[in-house]
Amino acid sequence: MDAPDKGEVLVVTAARPVPPAPDLAPQAGAFPHYCEFDFGECRTNLLPLLYEMSRIVTESGSLSHTLQILLQLMRRHMKVVRGMVSLYDADHGTISIHESFGLTDEEVARGVYHLGEGITGRVVESGETFVAPHISEEPAFLNRTGSFKHPGDGRLSFICVPIKRGQKVMGTISAERKYDNRGLLQLDVEVLSILAATTAQAVELYLFENVEKVLLENENRRLRSELKAKFKPKNIIGQSKPMLEVYQLIEKISKARATVLILGESGVGKELVASAIHHNSVNAAGPFIKFNCAALQESVIESELFGHERGSFTGASNLRKGRFEEAHGGTIFLDEVGELSLPMQAKLLRVLQEKTFERVGGNTPIKVDIRILAATNRDLSDMVAKGSFREDLFYRLNVFPITIPPLRDRGNDIIVLADHFVTKFAAEMGIEARRISTPAINMLLSYHWPGNVRELENVIERSVILSEHGVIHGYNLPPSLQTPIVSETIAEGGLDARLNAVEYETIVDALKLHHGNMTDAAAQLGLTRRVLGLRMAKYQLDYKQYK
Repeated sequence: MDAPDKGEVLVVTAARPVPPAPDLAPQAGAFPHYCEFDFGECRTNLLPLLYEMSRIVTESGSLSHTLQILLQLMRRHMKVVRGMVSLYDADHGTISIHESFGLTDEEVARGVYHLGEGITGRVVESGETFVAPHISEEPAFLNRTGSFKHPGDGRLSFICVPIKRGQKVMGTISAERKYDNRGLLQLDVEVLSILAATTAQAVELYLFENVEKVLLENENRRLRSELKAKFKPKNIIGQSKPMLEVYQLIEKISKARATVLILGESGVGKELVASAIHHNSVNAAGPFIKFNCAALQESVIESELFGHERGSFTGASNLRKGRFEEAHGGTIFLDEVGELSLPMQAKLLRVLQEKTFERVGGNTPIKVDIRILAATNRDLSDMVAKGSFREDLFYRLNVFPITIPPLRDRGNDIIVLADHFVTKFAAEMGIEARRISTPAINMLLSYHWPGNVRELENVIERSVILSEHGVIHGYNLPPSLQTPIVSETIAEGGLDARLNAVEYETIVDALKLHHGNMTDAAAQLGLTRRVLGLRMAKYQLDYKQYK
């Protein structure tokens, strides 16, 4: 027998009895003894190369360079016929071949799997190594690439190990070759597991920079674009004169950092205005934290706003940041600020003055960079006069007041908003609702709207559900909105009441369409002018109202 070349490892055959084939699961500590048994090949000569690969991964961080070395090890030193490194795109749920050898470009393009699909998909899904000693006997092998073309390919073994960090599976390393010794097959499973662990960091970095980071940035840009489109003043629905004045104030104050006090009745959209101010301000990139001062008991409001230290009270098992701390670098919106107690008003005053506070149970001052927006439906000046609201806090909050007009003062904005809500709820519910009938529009305009926009939204949602043939009629509206004529007919109950309501609305629509011309309206309805006149008298309708 020829002497081995310098640096080579001599494989000693029959040095010991060949042991039974070990289990396919990797066994810790086996690698240093790869040459103790007769496997026909030796893997100890891989150790220097594995070390070099580990060093290159640490120094370069280049996935391309790392995978080139990995595939060279598999091809030259492990006699692998085909090798593949597949990466998992979690956003789309697909696993694709990233680098390979022994495959054509067409075969690589076909090698795409979904989570749980085929051997590769199962390994990514489970995070467990899969070994098929004879690929022809494995039903899970799909041959998606089409690379198994020859009769002898069925005798090849297929090894697929996961590339993972902790419990996160990022891809797989797959190898195909023929093994006559199950012991050597087991050793190569261990080698590929080491290779997978060595490349995991480079794979994770690559996925973050080229997949996850790009997706996050795109999603971030999309969300910011949606927020700006949703909250910028020109997209707050309504073009009435009172609202145009509000838009001008929002545009001016958005560029400054002054405290804003938003006033108005319940349901006028104070939170929407606060959102518009934040998302068009210099703090738009920061958080927008909302807190309703009337939503919680006074005993927990302090902890919610300022946070608490661990052990500061019973149940405080961990340190907790408050809303002011969460809003650092952005905006906090305090809704219903008039509901705060006098002690809480004093603590809020300090934050406004110094932008500093302490957590409950702590004594370390915490300084925050925030903008404060407050809102209330109460008359704070009257509360100051009665002593229920601090005068100094009122003046601190009232730097730049914006009063949102009630819906009853916004004229045709009512119809614009109603049409918007019809479109919104019809799409959400899958109901065909195209328009609001003329009598229903008159009812909407005549109502005093104590609940403002919030009440209108609820009314339209109900009306869309009750609508018929794509039209919202007056009798679809709540009784509180209906005119006396319709209210009386519906109150009578039964089929006649409903028919009367439909007849009333049909006549009104015809009169409006023909601008009060009774002859044309009667022709459209298939009636004589005299019969139309009798039915108009029944509902106390005057054609002059529609000219």
